[in-house]
Amino acid sequence: MNLISTIYVLNESFPLTKSKKSVKLYTDNVLDAFYEAIRTNSLDRLHIPHSDVFYVRTAVEAHYGRSFTLKHVEDAMRAEGWKEPNEE
Repeated sequence: MNLISTIYVLNESFPLTKSKKSVKLYTDNVLDAFYEAIRTNSLDRLHIPHSDVFYVRTAVEAHYGRSFTLKHVEDAMRAEGWKEPNEE
């Protein structure tokens, strides 16, 4: 089991938030993207990653000593079988 799988298993035992439905627009600066989506009336395309993704990103950045995008981390988690609770 690799680091992402281990962190995910630990986090699944103690979920931090309820899931929200994911949509299309992806960014690492969630707050700015949210305000921009409000300004441009495009909230239906905004994707705010599940809290698991933020948690895992922080852990892998600490482990590897470099930064990762939220998209990169979420894609890796999905490749390992992670799904948002509303997708199961």
